[in-house]
Amino acid sequence: MLSALRADGKPLRSPRQAAEVFPFLESYIARKEQQVREIEQVVERYEMKRMKEERAYQSMSSLRRMFSGKKPDHHLAVEYIHYVKKPMEQVRKLRGEIERARQIMNDSKPGDEITVPDELDEIFS
Repeated sequence: MLSALRADGKPLRSPRQAAEVFPFLESYIARKEQQVREIEQVVERYEMKRMKEERAYQSMSSLRRMFSGKKPDHHLAVEYIHYVKKPMEQVRKLRGEIERARQIMNDSKPGDEITVPDELDEIFS
C-alpha cells in the first residue's frame, strides 16, 4: 500500500494510453479556450464602458464637470486591477495550461503510454 503513494502522500497515477487521453485533452483544451474568450469579453466590456464614461465626462461643460464629479484616480486604479489586471493574469495561466495540454498531444503518438500531469488529472477522475 505504501508503494502506491508518492512522497507527498497522493496516489501514484498509472500511465495511460495516449489514444484514450486524446479525446479528454481535446475537450479540456476547448473548455479552457472558452473560459479565455469569456474572460477577455468581460475585460473588453469593462474597457468600453470606461471609455464611454470618460468621453461623456470630457464632453460635459466645465460647469457640469464641476458638479458631476469624477472618480478619484485611486478608485480607477483599483477598478483596473479588479476588472483587467487579475483577469488577464488568469488568462495567461489558462493559456499555459492549454499549451501544456497541446504539447502532450503533439509529443505523443496514440500507442504511447503517458503520465498525465496533476492539473490535467482532474478531468480523468
